[in-house]
Amino acid sequence: MKKALTLQLEKLIAKSELTKAEMAVRMKTSRAAVDRLLDASNPALTLSTLGKAARALGRKIKIELVPA
Repeated sequence: MKKALTLQLEKLIAKSELTKAEMAVRMKTSRAAVDRLLDASNPALTLSTLGKAARALGRKIKIELVPA
């Protein structure tokens, strides 16, 4: 799930023509935090960080629970 989210974020950042440093400024965080966000092998991700990333890209988060 994190890999899919990471790919989506990377595409949106590229589409917005943002660098990681610019993304960090928009998120009001460090570039290292953006690196961790975009690291698919790093399982640590908070909803707060995800929310900051979404807002920085002009997006909203939609989380949905579906039947298994």
